[in-house]
Amino acid sequence: MANTQNSAHGDGNRNMDSGGLQSILHKFVGPAQPELEDLSGWVAVVTGGALGIGYEVSRALAMANCRVIMVNRKEEQGNEAISNIKKDAPHAQVEWKECDLGHLASVRDVFSEIRERESRLDLLILSAGINTNQFGRDADGIDRHFGVNWLGHFYVCNQLWPLLRKTSKLTNTPPPRVVMESSEMHRFAPSNVHFATLDEINDENMDGTKLYGRSKLAMILGTKYGLVERVIKPNQDHVFALAVHPGVVNTAMQQQWKYAYPGLIGKLLTCTNTAVGRDPEQGAYSALWAATSPEIEEKGMNGFYFSDLGTPGKETSQASDPALGAALWELSERLVKEKLGENALVDWNAAA
Repeated sequence: MANTQNSAHGDGNRNMDSGGLQSILHKFVGPAQPELEDLSGWVAVVTGGALGIGYEVSRALAMANCRVIMVNRKEEQGNEAISNIKKDAPHAQVEWKECDLGHLASVRDVFSEIRERESRLDLLILSAGINTNQFGRDADGIDRHFGVNWLGHFYVCNQLWPLLRKTSKLTNTPPPRVVMESSEMHRFAPSNVHFATLDEINDENMDGTKLYGRSKLAMILGTKYGLVERVIKPNQDHVFALAVHPGVVNTAMQQQWKYAYPGLIGKLLTCTNTAVGRDPEQGAYSALWAATSPEIEEKGMNGFYFSDLGTPGKETSQASDPALGAALWELSERLVKEKLGENALVDWNAAA
């Protein structure tokens, strides 16, 4: 079985092709860097936070005095990320936790411990994932794109929701935010997606682009019609949930095109994306903007998908289908219970 999180939005190599075209053009093209205010006292959890886009998110937040908990699969990734951040900010408050998001029991163990240990959680940035690649199953026997990119993050949200709710009730504290790293690639989800059964999810004949697109579609649907419509609104929680597109970013995730499409096509796609993509720092800007911009709260932009900084995306009809969103949510809850038992989910209305 292939690794469940061998590369991703949050698991690319931040040093990859650092002398490439995107680095040369960094100051001249692409989005402007969001200006972060002092985040002293804030706590953030960043999945995929030790590499690629996730690392740049973690680094920016730590430099703004936020305490950051990075979550990745490999210890050497975490140790290197902490070392690199502390070179620039010796007093940065950063730590690392090991977790495979394609293993629901691991998600439960790691994030329930964070929930019980921490007194607050201001930002939850969901950046880990798998790029376009061939079909494979995660540790729970689920398509690894769906399992890591969506279902693992769904369960992270569930395990941490009581802590987010608790934080939302603190005085003189901005409402917590959940930011999912989705993608414009949600447009490539297959037209016959129903999110009805595990057999549908585990379609071994589906190509890598559709597998990836379906998982990114799930992240938008889960934000709008899951967290906002089925949790935040019924509970009247003062929490914001958002999805963003980071742009085409030159991290190690682009190398997965070669595995998704062996041969010349895969090599051409890899070369094209690594030549013109944003660098990881720029790729982090959309998540950082969504996590901290006052505009989100001022304009009540809950459940929005942004295709770039401050630019609401024009989702596909699938991503705007509340019935499809409801089906995804119900399937997600069912799969977690099937894998871990009827009591695996935390009550969405519970407080830490």
